[in-house]
Amino acid sequence: MTADRNQAINGFLAANGWSNAERESLAGDASFRRYERVVRNTGENVVLMDAPPPQEDVRPFVTIARHLTKLGLSAPRILAADEDQGFLLLEDLGDGTYTHLLAAGHDEEALYALATDALIHLHKTPEADAIPKGVMDYDEGRLLEEVDRLNVWYLPMVDAAPLAVDARETYLDLWRNILPAAWQTPSSLILFDYHVDNLLLLADRTGVAACGLLDFQDAVHGPVTYDLMSLLEDARRDINPVLVANMKARYRTAFPSITDSDFETSWAVMAAQRHIRVLGTFARLKVRDRKPHYLEHMPRLWRYMESCLTHPVLAPLKEWLDTHVPADLRVISE
Repeated sequence: MTADRNQAINGFLAANGWSNAERESLAGDASFRRYERVVRNTGENVVLMDAPPPQEDVRPFVTIARHLTKLGLSAPRILAADEDQGFLLLEDLGDGTYTHLLAAGHDEEALYALATDALIHLHKTPEADAIPKGVMDYDEGRLLEEVDRLNVWYLPMVDAAPLAVDARETYLDLWRNILPAAWQTPSSLILFDYHVDNLLLLADRTGVAACGLLDFQDAVHGPVTYDLMSLLEDARRDINPVLVANMKARYRTAFPSITDSDFETSWAVMAAQRHIRVLGTFARLKVRDRKPHYLEHMPRLWRYMESCLTHPVLAPLKEWLDTHVPADLRVISE
């Protein structure tokens, strides 16, 4: 952080009654955002989000946080904002992330059940009410840009031979044909990065409000399968298949009108799309941003891919990947 940025933070804190408070760095993420816990000598504390523009924009976070709170879910309250400079003061929801709790031996099934129930609550909200103004559709342009990261970042990282133009066009065309199948299920608000790093247990709250939500600024309007799949096919941790089956059944029981075929087809398409996006994103983090530690998760992502590629709707994608990204290009090392 530059001296000028730090001075701007101090000015923002002072303008909102937090001058001379202690600042403690919190864990960051794969973005340009930084977080600090700000503590007064009275013991009061808040969280500072430092999201420097133009790389980051805090406005979507503010919009989604306020919307989720209105729906009865637990996003951090926005206590102060300087949207032009990219500063927010947030309610401090504590350190009880699912990641920390699971590492400490907390009841895994209970945590995942709570996270699943939060999604059920969101998806039972009528679609028109679930989508706040300004949230974009998860449209073909964005979906294709994300899967094209395989070609832009992943394949060069593993020293693959450059793709012929027609091979890349074939890849994008097959995705254009596959993607509509994901909308065989209803649509709702997708929080987009719904996994254990971004969920907290709030012991002083009850029902779905006990599930604290973080990192939802990339939310879009799309198929309901996306966030549950993101939770249960987590790039960062292995999950017992029995637990996965139980949570899928828990969700499906709440929406009996969704057929098995439609649910599993939508799941397979969204899973393949997300896992390829993340493979490309992790490659970008390594090559462009000098963050190689994300590579450790790539074998897990390829295992997920190989599983979802067994679905018939993804047969053309499987054939293309087997040709252009064979097994030796799926072995990652730093």
